[in-house]
Amino acid sequence: MQNKPHATWVIFLTFSIAYSLAIVPFPDWAMRYRPEWVPMVLIYWVMALPYRVGIGWAWVVGLLLDILESSTLGVNALSLVILAYVTLSLHQRMRMFTTLQQSGLMLVLIGLNVMICNWLQIITDQTVSSNLIFLMASVTSAVIWPSLFQLLRQIRRSFDVH
Repeated sequence: MQNKPHATWVIFLTFSIAYSLAIVPFPDWAMRYRPEWVPMVLIYWVMALPYRVGIGWAWVVGLLLDILESSTLGVNALSLVILAYVTLSLHQRMRMFTTLQQSGLMLVLIGLNVMICNWLQIITDQTVSSNLIFLMASVTSAVIWPSLFQLLRQIRRSFDVH
């Protein structure tokens, strides 16, 4: 009996692609509509493999995102840890939801993530926000979620990641 590798490299690759998509330049008017790729990929892996990808992964992924975005160290890390905790507590229910229900939950989860990041950036004097347009990223993320979910599920099954 031969042990199969757990294909951790696939998880790293999907996060690398999400990081790349997170820094793709957009026009100024479209920056607030950019989907939150890294949190969505994190939510997928926490939901699919809660015993492998959890709060520790969220902290490291968030720190790397902070470095990549040149934001205050810990802003994204803290928000992604909270996001991972909520996802871990709901992962069994989330698996039972239809993709439309998952999209609705994604709207709430990504909205929570974006609000925490924005709040922490206001506290650290990185930004001043007078309106709620920054929440549009959660709407576009919710719209993209069904396609991203199917793609990541296919990748996970193809490479037998478990």
